Amino acid sequence: MPTLILLRHGQSTWNLENRFTGWVDVDLTAEGEAQARQGGELIKAAGIHIDRAYTSVLIRAIRTGEIALEAAGQGDMPQIRDWRLNERHYGGLTGLNKAETAQKHGEDQVKIWRRSYDVPPPPLERGGQYDFHTDPLYAGVDIPDTESLKSTLDRVEPYWDAELAPHLRAGETVLISAHGNSLRAIIKLLFDVPDDAIVGVEIPNGNPLLIELDAALKPTAARYLDAARAQVLPAVK
Repeated sequence: MPTLILLRHGQSTWNLENRFTGWVDVDLTAEGEAQARQGGELIKAAGIHIDRAYTSVLIRAIRTGEIALEAAGQGDMPQIRDWRLNERHYGGLTGLNKAETAQKHGEDQVKIWRRSYDVPPPPLERGGQYDFHTDPLYAGVDIPDTESLKSTLDRVEPYWDAELAPHLRAGETVLISAHGNSLRAIIKLLFDVPDDAIVGVEIPNGNPLLIELDAALKPTAARYLDAARAQVLPAVK
């Protein structure tokens, strides 16, 4: 039966600095590397063979996947990279310290930007330090200036339908090494999570989430491989 493993990247340098990262291409910390390695060791201990691996185009997700696959004894597995698995674009919040932003705009407003389903942060101005329009990674891409979780899902879902779902329907085991919000979007699709509930779903760094699916790609079981760091999951219907 189809099996999906969702792996949120390990701690990044900007996670450590408590900054809004989004599409900024920052690397893992030593702790993030350790989290990725532990995730791969858990996959190996569970005896899981991965048929296909995917990641975003951001280095923290790419390296997490590489480190995890190596630790799982499957280091020769190539990762397919696509920008549609990127983290949510945080718009004008990109690069800002989260605590300082809350002091400036108020905790309630920042909570809306961070946790509402369909209210995006202010747009990122063109020509600034974090303008991605000239980045060759995104040549030919209609780059957003900001995203909500809903608009993140809007770009993830077509990729899921066209690329990911067919391999799962073929009975493959698929690993996706990506980000909190792009993985949250996939969880919303699979578990049919209501709009007001998905924002409360937390995904721990470097802890593989194993989801078993039926032929229609409906979850039949789901669990984190590291039970000690597990978060509450949506109910399997």
